[in-house]
Amino acid sequence: MKYVILTNPPKRGIDIWKKNFDINQQGYSIRCKLLINDNDKQTRTFDNVVIVTHGFGSHKDTAGTVHFAEHLTSKYKNYAVIAFDWPCHGADARKKLSIPECMTYLTLVVDYARTELQAQNIYNYSTSFGAYITLRYLIEQGNPFKKIALRSPGVNMYESMSNHISDEGFAKLKKGKEIQVGFDRKMKIDQAFMDDLKSFNVRDHEYFDFADDILILHGTKDEMIPIDLVQDFAENNVIEFVPVEGANHPFQNPNHMALAIHQIIEFFHKGD
Repeated sequence: MKYVILTNPPKRGIDIWKKNFDINQQGYSIRCKLLINDNDKQTRTFDNVVIVTHGFGSHKDTAGTVHFAEHLTSKYKNYAVIAFDWPCHGADARKKLSIPECMTYLTLVVDYARTELQAQNIYNYSTSFGAYITLRYLIEQGNPFKKIALRSPGVNMYESMSNHISDEGFAKLKKGKEIQVGFDRKMKIDQAFMDDLKSFNVRDHEYFDFADDILILHGTKDEMIPIDLVQDFAENNVIEFVPVEGANHPFQNPNHMALAIHQIIEFFHKGD
């Protein structure tokens, strides 16, 4: 196995302009953040838009997303970044998590990028649970993305989620009750959610049609998603795989995050 170690991290970008906005469609209010170069703050359309999705229990306002947008928009012109909160995450108003609503959120954000920002190319940078939704989206909805970068993808999402539910919690679910899950913010799930999660295992599906346009990065010290599972998934689908020596699930080490950002930005721009 070849491991990548960052020896010369890219310098952090500067002058990012951020704007919070909502996408109000189909009875939903999706909390979004637009991140662009400060020099482009009067610009209304962008040829290239990167949609960033976060992991379970996280939100759109992470430092990693800001750093990604800084590096991207300082190096390449005519790029915008949209981050958004999944249902029940961050500033989202919903209380009960469901996979269909996550899929709808992603569709509506893609539609916004295409219609409001008039994006010619839409990219996807997703982490963990967000990566699971993206991989599921490709199979069930099709692929609207030019390229996709997945960091710490939840290729065993059902098992990972189950590890955070107690025996008492499972007993309540089986009785038809809802339970609270999450970290800083709690959300409701029921047995239907777990059944839905279990019904779609990304490792049971083939991604050959998308493989050339997907990059996967995963830490060798990931404590939530075993790297062997992700490497096997990538190899079985001929997807480019970058193992990052010493990185944990959220890539908390700044050097590991800087490496991921650099690799993803160059992958997106390669061939343009």
